[in-house]
Amino acid sequence: MKYPFDLKSAEKILEKKRNLLGRGLSYAEKILFLHETEATFSRVLKRGKDPIELKPDRVAMQDATAQMAVLQFMQAGPERTRVPATIHCDHLLRARKGAEEDLRDALESNKDIYNFLASAAKKYGMGFWGPGSGIIHQVIFENYAIPGTMMIGTDSHTPNAGGLGMIAIG
Repeated sequence: MKYPFDLKSAEKILEKKRNLLGRGLSYAEKILFLHETEATFSRVLKRGKDPIELKPDRVAMQDATAQMAVLQFMQAGPERTRVPATIHCDHLLRARKGAEEDLRDALESNKDIYNFLASAAKKYGMGFWGPGSGIIHQVIFENYAIPGTMMIGTDSHTPNAGGLGMIAIG
């Protein structure tokens, strides 16, 4: 996988931000500023007060919240996602009787949801991790967490990917 920026461009961007702020930057700030849009880049923002506009490298959704997000995405009318996105089917699977039986139950009771998410993922170019593929935060950590990148997710464990040096917000 290729970084979303090259080193020379990153150095120039960060130098501009250091000069604007008149100080050095933390690792987290460097990642954020490399993902900041022109709308807020040349302003000195007040921490905790002013919004910052960012462009993530990836979006990750779990099955319980992806339904609403995908429907809203479809209503907006794009043909494909603008950034890589994945749907992970792990939240509608309940642990009760054992792995095999629980997976069978989930596949049966959530069949329409899984079919909708799989077909939408295929149509719009999103990755699809079906039921039994793994827990979202572990799949993200093992497959998509890349130092210096930024991801937003619909799971509260999304920040787990920060363990590999990315900004992961969820």
